[in-house]
Amino acid sequence: MMHHKTRVRFAPSPTGALHIGGVRTALYNYLFAKQQGGDFILRIEDTDSSRFVPGAEEYIRETFDWLRIPFDESPAKGGDYGPYKQSQRKDIYKQYVRSLLDKGAAYIAFDTPEELESKRAETANFQYDASTRGKMRNSLTLPEEEVQALIKSGTQYVVRIKIDPGREIIVDDMIRGRVVVNSSVLDDKVIYKSADGLPTYHLANVADDHLMEITHVIRGEEWLPSAPLHVWLYKSLGWEEDMPQFAHLPLLLKPEGNGKLSKRDGDRLGFPVFPLQWTDPKTGEVSPGYRESGYLPEAVVNFLALLGWNPGTEREIFGIEELITLFSIDKVSKSGAKFDAEKAKWFNHKYILQMSDHDLAALFIPVLQEKGIPASLEKTEKAVGLIKERVHFIGELWEQSSFFFVAPTVYDEQTVRKRWKTETPEQMRQLIALIAGMDDFSAENQEKTVMDWIQRNQLHTGNVMNAFRLAIVGAGKGPHMFDITGVIGKEETLHRLERAISTLP
Repeated sequence: MMHHKTRVRFAPSPTGALHIGGVRTALYNYLFAKQQGGDFILRIEDTDSSRFVPGAEEYIRETFDWLRIPFDESPAKGGDYGPYKQSQRKDIYKQYVRSLLDKGAAYIAFDTPEELESKRAETANFQYDASTRGKMRNSLTLPEEEVQALIKSGTQYVVRIKIDPGREIIVDDMIRGRVVVNSSVLDDKVIYKSADGLPTYHLANVADDHLMEITHVIRGEEWLPSAPLHVWLYKSLGWEEDMPQFAHLPLLLKPEGNGKLSKRDGDRLGFPVFPLQWTDPKTGEVSPGYRESGYLPEAVVNFLALLGWNPGTEREIFGIEELITLFSIDKVSKSGAKFDAEKAKWFNHKYILQMSDHDLAALFIPVLQEKGIPASLEKTEKAVGLIKERVHFIGELWEQSSFFFVAPTVYDEQTVRKRWKTETPEQMRQLIALIAGMDDFSAENQEKTVMDWIQRNQLHTGNVMNAFRLAIVGAGKGPHMFDITGVIGKEETLHRLERAISTLP
């Protein structure tokens, strides 16, 4: 294998919804590859057919489409190193199983699940390794004729990697430095099962990384214990010179307490741990997603990028191209990163503020349409421009801006008691006459004209303006008063004032 360019892969198993920690792993792979001018590959690791969940693979693809993180090669896109699903690579793996067996680096084992369970019951911390394999039913203890007879008769078996004890296995990790493990602590892992003709994760992972010319394996900390075995497999297969560099990312931790971030934490504290909404096909349970909760994909990417990595500055808002330029594995933390759901909201708020009023209105108009409100793009742009400072999510735009599109039919009781006084109806009638006579209904001219009228008549500015707001909005909230009336227009302003006078006591 010749390493002409950087090649990294994200290799999820389609066993359910993709955890947000997995999304971060994929993001770091993508940033690293693009920063190095390399390729980012999606490989589906579906060798464990018993754990396959319908819809999970499509969910993975839809997640990265939404986040706008493209793959250079994938099951959907194809490429020169396919197939990109392990279940379609059965015949490829078999030759490497045979190679390991021929070298004496692996052996066939016929132990049944019941026999293994019995051994575990007999021996505390039982491990199938150099100290126990001689007492088990395998090709190291059985005559060759019996082995062949068992295989020919259809007896199910597994192939185990043969780990020699007392050897130093060195894993050079780009984040954790040099990790040295004694081979005596490893067991003879199963690498192939005759039952389904598929390898286990360990062999398939190593073979695919080699054949797809993966140069760097960037994955979660939870895979660190498997790294020594993978190094052993590379050496056993004669691929030591082509071994990729490893980088094991820190865990995403619970917002409070210790331990890895889980779905239970999200359910308990009220935030998603999945990128998209997921419906469990077995139970029907629906879990929320960042997309459906109103997060912008750019905000999610920015938030995740800074969970465990820091460019070394105080700045926090980065576009994807900036992240690619700045990203460096040596600035990834060794320690876990606490997940901060409030910070995720903050990022979303910042990205909403950065959006043009036109783009924000385009996202909001479907919400208005669902409510049967035929608002123009121009009016919607003006409305969202005035209230986006107040929201963290697109879904909050309606709560903050409904009065731009629908006249109040009820009025906040507390505000009425405080702001609608005996003299108020007469003042509002005078205000109606003043507004009716305006030819220029711009916010600037409204403010000048109304303030001059208040001053000339020696009225109380607060009383007049708060009553005006109550009539127009229905409550004591909203942006600058004349900005609101400038958006809803002169006729609607007059209509709402008249309604308030006739409705309120």
